[in-house]
Amino acid sequence: MTALVQFKTVEHGVGVITLNRPEAANAMSVQLLTELSDTLNQIHHNPEIRVVLITGTGEKAFCAGADLKERKHMNEQQVKEVVSLIGSTINKVEALPQPVIAVLNGVAFGGGLELALACDLRIASSHAKMGLTETSLGIIPGAGGTQRLPRLIGIGKAKELIYTARRIDANEALRINLIEHLTEPEQLMEKAYQLASEIGNNAPLSLIQAKTAINNGIEVDLKTGLKIEALAYDRLLHTEDRLEGLLAFQEKRQPQYIGK
Repeated sequence: MTALVQFKTVEHGVGVITLNRPEAANAMSVQLLTELSDTLNQIHHNPEIRVVLITGTGEKAFCAGADLKERKHMNEQQVKEVVSLIGSTINKVEALPQPVIAVLNGVAFGGGLELALACDLRIASSHAKMGLTETSLGIIPGAGGTQRLPRLIGIGKAKELIYTARRIDANEALRINLIEHLTEPEQLMEKAYQLASEIGNNAPLSLIQAKTAINNGIEVDLKTGLKIEALAYDRLLHTEDRLEGLLAFQEKRQPQYIGK
C-alpha cells in the first residue's frame, strides 16, 4: 500500500511532512488521516525535531479538504466519525510543541485550509488559492475553521469568507494576513527551509515555551496571559540551553543548543 503521508528530516532539526495523494488533490481520506495522525504522534515525542513543515505533493494542491468521493459511500454515522477524525488530527497539528509551518504549494480548500490554520505560520506559492468553501456544500467548517480563522484575520473578514464560501488567491490571502509569506512556486520550498532553519537555530525549549505562552495566552485576559508567560519563562531558568546562550553571547559565538 502506497504511503499517503511521507516524513523526512533535514538540517537544523527540520521535519517535513508531505501529503502524498496528488491524484486526489491530496484530499483527506481515512487512510491519509490515519497516517498523518500517526506521524504527528511520532513527531510530538521526538526532541530532535525543532521545526515542522507541512506541504503537499505536486504544484496543484496543498490539500483540497475532505475526500468527498469517499464520503459519498458512507452512512451518517461513518460521516460523523470521519469528521471527528479530521478535527482530532488537525488539533494534533496545533498541539505539537514545535513550531509548525504550512507550505501551501497549491489549493487549500475546506479542511485543507483548516489544516493550514492549525499551523503557526503559513507560506504560499503565488498560484495558490484558498478558502473555507463548506457553506456552498450545505455544511460549515467543522475542523476548527469557524474558530481559528476569526482569531487570525478578524471576525468580520472571517465571516465574509465563510458566509460567501469565497475562494481567494495568494495575494489576497497575504493582504488580509491569512498567510505570512508569498513566493514564486520554484522558490517555495527554499523559502520554507530558510524560515524553518532561522527558527530551528534557536533554543528548542525556548521555542516550545514561547509557543505555549502565545497559544495559551491569546485565549485569556492580559493579566492571566502575563502569568502564563511568567510560568513559561520559569521553565527555562534551569536549562543548560539558557546557560549556553549566555556563554555564547559573552564569547561572541553561535550557541550550540541541545534541548536540555
